Amino acid sequence: MTHELTIKKGDLVRVVRGSDKGVEGRVIAVRAAEHRVIVEGVNRVKRHTKVTQQGGRGGTTGGIVTQEAPIHVSNVMLLVDDDDEGGGKVPTRIGFRRDEVTKTRPDGSTYSAHRSVRVATRTGKEI
Repeated sequence: MTHELTIKKGDLVRVVRGSDKGVEGRVIAVRAAEHRVIVEGVNRVKRHTKVTQQGGRGGTTGGIVTQEAPIHVSNVMLLVDDDDEGGGKVPTRIGFRRDEVTKTRPDGSTYSAHRSVRVATRTGKEI
C-alpha cells in the first residue's frame, strides 16, 4: 500500500536525522512505494561497477562511482522562506488545504470543484 508523500521532486529539504544531519539539498527522486527520497549531496555511497563489453557505444567503463543513496522521507523536512526571521529558509511540516476553484468545460460552461494544495504549517503559506 502506498501513501502519497508530502515531499516532491525538486523540493529543498534539510536532513534532520542521521550522519548527514543539517545538510540541505534538492530532492532528485522520490520512491513513494519505499517511502524514500534521494537528496542531492546526501548519503553518498561508493558503487563498484564492472566493465561491460556490449560492443559499440553500449559498453560502459568500470570503476568506483560515488552517488547518492535513498534515505527515509521521515529524516528530511521541507524548507520554506520565512519573512519573520530575516528572510532565511526554515524547516516546516506540511499540511493540506482544499481550495474551491472554478473550472471551465470544453463547451464553455463553468463548474465549481476543489483543488488540494500543500501548505507550510509554520508560515501558513501555500507551497
